[in-house]
Amino acid sequence: MTVIRTFPTAGWTPAAAAAAKGDTTVTLCFPCRDEAATIGPLVAAARARLVDDTGLVDELLVLDDRSTDATAATAASAGATVVSIDDVHRVHGAGHGKGNALWASLLVSQGDLVVWCDGDVTTFEPVWVAHLLAPLLTDPTVDLVKALYHRPTTDGGGGRTTELVARPLLSLFAPDLAGLAQPLSGEYAGRRSALEAIPFVEGWGAEIGMVLDITARSGARAIAQVDLGERRHRHRSLHELSVQAAEVLATALGRVGRGADQGAEAVPALHRADGSVVPLHLAERPPIASLA
Repeated sequence: MTVIRTFPTAGWTPAAAAAAKGDTTVTLCFPCRDEAATIGPLVAAARARLVDDTGLVDELLVLDDRSTDATAATAASAGATVVSIDDVHRVHGAGHGKGNALWASLLVSQGDLVVWCDGDVTTFEPVWVAHLLAPLLTDPTVDLVKALYHRPTTDGGGGRTTELVARPLLSLFAPDLAGLAQPLSGEYAGRRSALEAIPFVEGWGAEIGMVLDITARSGARAIAQVDLGERRHRHRSLHELSVQAAEVLATALGRVGRGADQGAEAVPALHRADGSVVPLHLAERPPIASLA
């Protein structure tokens, strides 16, 4: 039976969360790659409501993952501190993938609590940040808070990898987490002390790896969720999602001890029906706490 708790968020405005945080510091990060079309309004809204008006967010960061468009300039002009992932790579070696960007943003930020939001969301509301922080500010046993939300089918829906891969896997191999509605959500918050103690999968397995590693470290009750309402974002084709699904599957099975034994020299890959082969990106960044 699931032990995941859904925390109520009524009354948790940015001002209320700012009053509750005391000396705790908060980082809000948007990891981005070629998000010039959407990142400006996200940063501007966060800057106005969460930094200037209430002081809830102490550090507003955009981690630019080698964008080829005007993402960095747009984010900076809207009020974010922009860090290039190349600066991290020069010190710690190159990597790639969503999880690599998450790890880099954790490495270069300072907040006691870290909130991540995707840079392609078109329905972002600053109050989301207050809601994601609520369990962390009120319950010291919570280390990670995931968003749950409704994704309209008029925009292609969403959550196909979640419903067809991630949640069935958790139900079978980690039933305490079966009540986690959106284990792959791009909006979540965590306690730095817990996040720095776990490795980060560089590719699409980052989120499910994080959930399973936090659970292994502190138990399922360290994971909570909050309802953020409606979310709209960029829609991906099934062809694109098949690689994402394979990496989520491989990461989860490896964490629960059910990974396939492919031999020391084998590279896990997705073999498509047309004969093409796509290598899976399952490399990991080490726990930041382990770095010199």
